[in-house]
Amino acid sequence: MLPMRVRNVVNLLNIFTERSAENFIDVGKHFPACYTTGSTCSELPIKRKKSERKPLVTSVNDLKREARLRRKERLKVQEVILQPPKNGLLVKGLVPVARQVYSARAKLHVCVSRVVKNIAIYTCSLCGEVHVGHPPHRIRTCNVAGSPTNKEHKWEKGGIGHVLPVVESFHLYDRIGRAVSHNERLEVDRIPALLELCVQAGVDIPEYPTRRRACPIYSLAGRVIDFERRFPKEDSPGKDINTYGFWDKKRNLNNDDKFMDLHSDDIQAISVQGMEEWEKMRSGASKLMEKYAVQTCGYCSEMQVGPKGHRVRNCQAFKHQMRDGQHAWQEATVDDLIPPVYVWHVRDGQRGELLVNGLKRYYGMLPAVVELFAQAGAYVGDHYAGVMREDVAVPDLDEEKLVV
Repeated sequence: MLPMRVRNVVNLLNIFTERSAENFIDVGKHFPACYTTGSTCSELPIKRKKSERKPLVTSVNDLKREARLRRKERLKVQEVILQPPKNGLLVKGLVPVARQVYSARAKLHVCVSRVVKNIAIYTCSLCGEVHVGHPPHRIRTCNVAGSPTNKEHKWEKGGIGHVLPVVESFHLYDRIGRAVSHNERLEVDRIPALLELCVQAGVDIPEYPTRRRACPIYSLAGRVIDFERRFPKEDSPGKDINTYGFWDKKRNLNNDDKFMDLHSDDIQAISVQGMEEWEKMRSGASKLMEKYAVQTCGYCSEMQVGPKGHRVRNCQAFKHQMRDGQHAWQEATVDDLIPPVYVWHVRDGQRGELLVNGLKRYYGMLPAVVELFAQAGAYVGDHYAGVMREDVAVPDLDEEKLVV
């Protein structure tokens, strides 16, 4: 049995908690936009600092373990059977996927070029941030050298290159051959990395010839044995190259435009088709990268499609002097191959309204291509729901102080 004074204190505490709960329920009735229930929001993507390295796909301990196993295998004088594509042959099951990615890339560029004529694209001339739609936002996120003290952006007109940035890679005639050296940097062609991945996976492009092996290579005590190099077949890499390749390429682009002739004036149909091609391209590229190795620099945007990175000393990122300009190669991801330029998401009810800095924590973000097609009327998939923040109610500036 508790003393009288202690029981009185307990009763007062119970009454206080009940009244507090009732007041909280009343506030929820009068201000339903102050909070959300069952939110699926996730952290918004943030810009990586120049001194930070990209996160590793495979942990350091796993990389060390794999290196120790390879070192032990080299000591054994025995043949190691390699599987495609490590033995130089194609993965036959991924050849249709490569062709699908190649076709989706061409159609996506056509769709973006059509939609850009109706929806404005802005880019900051100082930091390079992109905004889709008019008017551009007033969120103060310009934090680079030379930016104003209030961190406001200096907007100018943008184009397709800001929505779909092109990441280039050296084109390799022999994927299993040696890496491109520093002295060969001006002699080897550079093409889009996604296009190079499709070529290595089985897409034949006359302008970019590549070696298709009929006999696999073998690994013996850590050394690669290539019988085709010892007993070469008739291999003339320039026999299929057309000297009028530029005009053929223009003719192919005109053929790619034909699939949109039926909906040339329907921007919503074009955006829906473009959204489908975007998803096909990214999903197909991720399947190809599971088998075909792609390397990226841990500090800059340099890419190299192939089992190893090149030896060109052109890295100007963090502490490049300590590496003598060499790139810090690591395994690449789909976002490195197809960079999703994240922009602030403008909702359907806010079209034409200005996004202000005081309410930026309520706004969501989307890749620039997805945001472009979304403003044109395409449906956005559920896997973007976490960063879109459509379930978060955006208050007015005078109501923002009431938000708990």
